[in-house]
Amino acid sequence: MHSVSQTLAGCRILSVALNLPGPAALMRLAAMGAACTKLEQPSANGNITTSDPMGQYAPHAYRELHAGIDILHADLKTAEGQQQAQAVLAQTDVLLTSMRPAALVRLGWDWASLHAQFPQLNMVQIVGATGARSNEAGHDLTYQAEAGLVTSLQMPASLMADMAGALMASEAVLQALLLRQRSGQGQVLEVGLLEAAQWLGIPRRWGMTTPDGVTGGAHAGYRIYACQDGRVAIAALEPHFAQRLWEQVSPDSAVPAMDHPSTQQAIAAFCASHSCTQLNALAAQYDLPLVTMAD
Repeated sequence: MHSVSQTLAGCRILSVALNLPGPAALMRLAAMGAACTKLEQPSANGNITTSDPMGQYAPHAYRELHAGIDILHADLKTAEGQQQAQAVLAQTDVLLTSMRPAALVRLGWDWASLHAQFPQLNMVQIVGATGARSNEAGHDLTYQAEAGLVTSLQMPASLMADMAGALMASEAVLQALLLRQRSGQGQVLEVGLLEAAQWLGIPRRWGMTTPDGVTGGAHAGYRIYACQDGRVAIAALEPHFAQRLWEQVSPDSAVPAMDHPSTQQAIAAFCASHSCTQLNALAAQYDLPLVTMAD
């Protein structure tokens, strides 16, 4: 990812967060100009250079996430590894973690211990769920499921809890730095992946994206339709977009109720009679919000 700003130039971040949320947050922070280091346990497998599970099940993703990130190998369960990490912590502005709080306590890396030793250090803790549930086991799929984002036997299209959690973690880094600037003391903030998924699920809780919701399929102008050689996502939600769409579907008639089944049937028939190329041309000519997807 190319740097888009130098907002965090001069800020030093150390991460001990594995898998996706922590590295994804670190990638964003590096793009903002922060000097980012990731501490990993030495790999127990001599054929593998990283102990991060993602480096093993998705090495291409691991490489992209860690481009421009300094990798430090240290075993925090040994005195030598702790000494190595402590030297880095002394020069660190923000520590990013994704271990369960109980594991941090066992390492002596809980907030009380670190804050006593490094009062200027900020800490952002990525956990599965905040508060009393912070030591529970979980993963993106379980967080999405609890947040109501898993609606069938189909797997979710993306790791939305992890990626939303990464956004919240990078936001928390900015919050911690601002709070330290005001108070002169390091801050600790907790980011829950479940809460990140719940944030993404708010429109569904409102009923907007359920099947009978306006952006869940009830509005005929805001749906996915089959076309001659693929699919088309149409987002003609506002009245002026709906009118432009209907002028292509049925030029000689007034715009009908967009929640009526016959309106949906007419748009479906129109899309089925056009190719992706034709629909893209109409979108460009009439300023229609649509995207075609070839099968």
